[in-house]
Amino acid sequence: MAIQKPRSIKAWAIGAVVLIAVVALAAFQFRGDGSAKAKTVTIAGIAYPFEGRQVYNGLTGVVIRDGWLKAELAKRGVALALTPVPTAVGGPLINEGFSGKRIDFAAYGDFPAIIAVSGGVPLRLVAPTGQGLHSYLVVRNGLAARSIADLKGKRIALHRGRPWELPFSKLIDASGLKQSDFKIVNINPAATPAALASGNVDAAFLLSDGLLLEQKGAGRVIWSTKQAPADWRMRAELFGRGDFVDANPELTQLVVDAYVRAAAWSAQDSNRDRVIKDAARGSMPVEIIARDYANDGIQWRERFSPAFTTELVDHYRSVADYAFERGLVRNKVDVDKLIDRRFVAPALRDAKLEGFWSPTAPAPAQAQAAAPKAS
Repeated sequence: MAIQKPRSIKAWAIGAVVLIAVVALAAFQFRGDGSAKAKTVTIAGIAYPFEGRQVYNGLTGVVIRDGWLKAELAKRGVALALTPVPTAVGGPLINEGFSGKRIDFAAYGDFPAIIAVSGGVPLRLVAPTGQGLHSYLVVRNGLAARSIADLKGKRIALHRGRPWELPFSKLIDASGLKQSDFKIVNINPAATPAALASGNVDAAFLLSDGLLLEQKGAGRVIWSTKQAPADWRMRAELFGRGDFVDANPELTQLVVDAYVRAAAWSAQDSNRDRVIKDAARGSMPVEIIARDYANDGIQWRERFSPAFTTELVDHYRSVADYAFERGLVRNKVDVDKLIDRRFVAPALRDAKLEGFWSPTAPAPAQAQAAAPKAS
């Protein structure tokens, strides 16, 4: 079959401009500019296939099961829409959703959020969702390494741009090493077991899937963030799209209320087994989740604290500094503008949870003055 030659560049360019205009108009008609009264609140969350359906992890799953948010929105004529996101593409896909105004809120990682804000996406951290996640350094079988220093010159699997890259960087910095001392192999965690088994990499830096590798006999954990300062843990919080948050403070308050309610339910010691079981659906065995939680000195209740602590603020500053200094982003993120403290305190007060968790750190004076008021 003969291949037709393309029309002139001018004709092609005109067609492309028309197509872009049509798509932009459709997007505008669908979502608006953020100033009109919202008819839908869209929340994205990490989800897994489980027993023929998508199940959401963490507090998002609790919010969905509880049904309170959906009911409260319905009273106001607003629908709740949920967008499941696979963990393998979580950060980038959520960032695309925020950038295209297809989602309004998401509970996801610190590093992708900083990348989005640096790129011009006006995110707000509206509610912390816990104490962070642990990372693990795993070496392949047969390799007699006991520390990161023993891996100098070796091949380490690290999925670049994901939240656990920050604790990896802190580990090598604290050990007096540089990333150039290693051969970093940028691969998805799903491909890591085969890479370790084949000897294509000597070690891997992962989240709790590092424990799963050890359980399956595919490698050996030689270090974790349980041995490091609390600030080294990867964090995930509830972020909102800035224009939506400012245009819809009442709806934002309902979303934060729902997540605080979910955090309080999860923080009850009587619900611990259910929380662990839910976290294992479609992703990790129950014993791996339990082991990931164990022996890190964090009280069960505090794992789900929505408090804006000094440690949280310092953590986001360190993420912003790292991303900028390493050239992962072009623009330095102002963390004081990222953090929006307006909604957690009313949520705690209305749910009669004041004093339930450790205290919140005071906001900087400039941040308090700059923050718009929720109606």
